[in-house]
Amino acid sequence: MKKLLLASAVAALSVSAANAAPTVYGKAFLTADYVDIDSLSGDTDEVQLNSNSSRLGVKGSEAITANTDVIYQLEYGVDIDGDDSKTLSARDTFLGLKNNAAGEFRFGRNQSSLDRVNNVVTAYNGYWDNLGNKDNMVDSGRIDNSLLWLSPSMSGFQAAAMVATEEQADEGYGLSLMFDQGTGFTAGVSYDKDLNLGHNDNYTGTSGDIIRGTLTADLAKLGGGLPLTLGALYQQADIDGAAKKEKGYVISAEMGLQNFAKPAAVYAQYNNTSNLRGVNGEDSDQIVVGGKYFYKQNVIAHAYVGQNDSDRADTETFALGGGIEYKF
Repeated sequence: MKKLLLASAVAALSVSAANAAPTVYGKAFLTADYVDIDSLSGDTDEVQLNSNSSRLGVKGSEAITANTDVIYQLEYGVDIDGDDSKTLSARDTFLGLKNNAAGEFRFGRNQSSLDRVNNVVTAYNGYWDNLGNKDNMVDSGRIDNSLLWLSPSMSGFQAAAMVATEEQADEGYGLSLMFDQGTGFTAGVSYDKDLNLGHNDNYTGTSGDIIRGTLTADLAKLGGGLPLTLGALYQQADIDGAAKKEKGYVISAEMGLQNFAKPAAVYAQYNNTSNLRGVNGEDSDQIVVGGKYFYKQNVIAHAYVGQNDSDRADTETFALGGGIEYKF
């Protein structure tokens, strides 16, 4: 009996230790890019070495009751090529709770709820990972001093809500709802007020609301047989004090390739934005095509080429490049 109790105690301690052990993760993604920019504000014609969303993180959880865990994550962006004054920069960093019935509560610096429906963007690799740059529509960002709630998934539906405190700007909030049953069709809608416009570093000093809707269709899962995923995103931003509402959409397609020794895919994405940042008549068009080759699931080669034409400072941007992404 004593031996049984001792064995049970050792097993319990082992489980507790396993739950408490943090997971170290991250990715290193470096590309070489030829960039040609013609603009009223100056021209660029050069080859660049770029670190793209490289990161290092620690995360974990530990049970505190039968149904509730403490969760944590400390994640930092790493500028591998070393040309940024901030070699380390905070990404999603939070402490929170996860309950089987109530969902997750994350307190800290969180990616906004607007991003929870950002599932149609395919050109997120390398130089063109810039949906929210100055020549495209406003995008989601990481919000300091925020609470993010994620609901449990119910029949394919998952809701998210975010509130940001007034420590740095006016209090903001956001809501989103995503539908995904794993059948090949997804849909999402998101709204935020004074959240990304006001709290996001890229748009600090402005306020307003953003509404976004998305749809995707994986034709292979839907019975079409073709390994093709189509996506569409529409967004409208009403920026306080602006002359016009900024309106934009994204259309994307990604197709798996069957005639390679390893998994591979090609993609195309078109972005269109009217009235950039609410300025009447300042529009932009962007198209990117590229490919991915998976040496392993976590070792991916990238190649791409893209063009952006923007009325803001009459800017034309052309870039092509490629590199290696390693996830761990």
